[in-house]
Amino acid sequence: MTDHRILEVKGVSKRFGGLQANKNITMHVQRGEILALIGPNGAGKSTLFNLIAGALEPTSGEIFLEGAPITRLPSPRRCALGIARTFQVPRSFDSMTVLENVMVGAFVRHRSTQAARSAACDALVFSGLDQSADAVTGQLTPPERRRLELARAIATEPKLLLLDEVMTGLTPSEAQKGIELIRRIRETGTTIVMVEHVMEIVMPLVDRAIVLHNGEVLAEGQPTDVVRDEGVLSAYLGDRYRAA
Repeated sequence: MTDHRILEVKGVSKRFGGLQANKNITMHVQRGEILALIGPNGAGKSTLFNLIAGALEPTSGEIFLEGAPITRLPSPRRCALGIARTFQVPRSFDSMTVLENVMVGAFVRHRSTQAARSAACDALVFSGLDQSADAVTGQLTPPERRRLELARAIATEPKLLLLDEVMTGLTPSEAQKGIELIRRIRETGTTIVMVEHVMEIVMPLVDRAIVLHNGEVLAEGQPTDVVRDEGVLSAYLGDRYRAA
């Protein structure tokens, strides 16, 4: 079987003073897959996202995108190379319109305002926010803000998209729309890594799951196998999943 790895993390650790947030993490992401990072609060998931996106530098270890080292590259350079992300707490320019917010992402690929506007409009249509293009961002509901972040990330035309709890706070119907949108993003050829706590979302959506606990990889594999792992049940999922 041919190995088509788009991202490799090799022996990555991150220490904040006396706190070991990530410890010797080695993992990879296959081109075109949807990979879930799961685990309890404080497991190191968001820190790992920050290391991959370039918001933080690892204390040790190396990160590769398409075989090239990116460990010391700043986040804007990584975005230009094809890594985009959303945040656990949505970040937007609240005094700007929805369209203008997404244009910020589009300028990564397009120099002219006209081209960036066109790409941003396409991203809004794709994400289902086109009817709110002229709305002031500060007036959006929390679910709309999450979709806006996703649209802005899509507008950068990423190869690898990092989604940090994009389903948090959504109703079941909103979550279903989010699942459908993520699947459509993958169909465009974009590889996706997502942090998510709702296992009912993770199970049918992702191809593979990695479980972090205390900053280390606890388990890795198919979602159906991971949720049966005794270590995962004890550290994260609990008796409800063991009974199921």
